Amino acid sequence: QVQLAESGGGWVQPGGSLRLSCAASGSTRSPSVMTWYRQTPGNQRELVAFMTKDGMKNYGSSVKDRFTVFRDRAGTTELLRMQMDDLKPEDTATYYCNVRIADREYWGHGTQVTVSS
Repeated sequence: QVQLAESGGGWVQPGGSLRLSCAASGSTRSPSVMTWYRQTPGNQRELVAFMTKDGMKNYGSSVKDRFTVFRDRAGTTELLRMQMDDLKPEDTATYYCNVRIADREYWGHGTQVTVSS
């Protein structure tokens, strides 16, 4: 049973930084893609950034040059981290981790990021 655990959310002032982590465990296979999405009330989930198993990365236009994703592994747990710099109030959202393993997708429960003064 694949489990996702997100961490690192919180409150930060504009211009500040946070680092989110997503830990995927319970599978012997490495996720082909690991993705961060975000969502605000009343809106659809927005793709923030993803990284493939082969190291390819892609970012949403609103976060490019401010956010960076990278992956590593601790035992059988695959980790997707996202460094978020120069945060803006419009980055306020619930951030969700999504992983794709074989032909299945898994979602985390989300972590809240609030950017305000």
